[in-house]
Amino acid sequence: MAKSGPADGDTHLTTRVVGTMGYAAPEYMTTVESWTKGRLYVKSDVYGFGVVLLEMLTGLRVLDTNRPISQRNLVDYARPLLSGRRKLARLMDRRLEGQYSWKGALQAAQLVLECLAGDPKSRPSMKEVVQRLEQIEDLRGRSREEAVAGSDGRSSSHNHSPRIA
Repeated sequence: MAKSGPADGDTHLTTRVVGTMGYAAPEYMTTVESWTKGRLYVKSDVYGFGVVLLEMLTGLRVLDTNRPISQRNLVDYARPLLSGRRKLARLMDRRLEGQYSWKGALQAAQLVLECLAGDPKSRPSMKEVVQRLEQIEDLRGRSREEAVAGSDGRSSSHNHSPRIA
């Protein structure tokens, strides 16, 4: 959405509300109600990606009126639970059945927090997001190689998979 608008940290004003509730960056949603209409930043899309990554970690939808009132907005509910292993354990999708590294999960949770920063200037760029996700994937690959090397003395080749580390 923001890609066709601003460049180099500039903003873009629109008179039309676009985007999906729950995924749109707060700076866009709050300015829609004011005279400025929706203000988009290059990093507005990073916020939306952070929401998607949070959904992947938790297995929950961003907005769900079937959850208890305090949990209906996933971002508001999850934000305080994304730091620290015990808190994060309560939040992780149980369908993953623990098939991930805790170090990778904690790093992904930290990345989510950074993507969901209130100030767009504090969010990482998408290039930084991709680099961090690749580092998390590399952790997963190294863990597998170490496990294989420990069991048979050899190292396996790096296996890329769409799963989160």
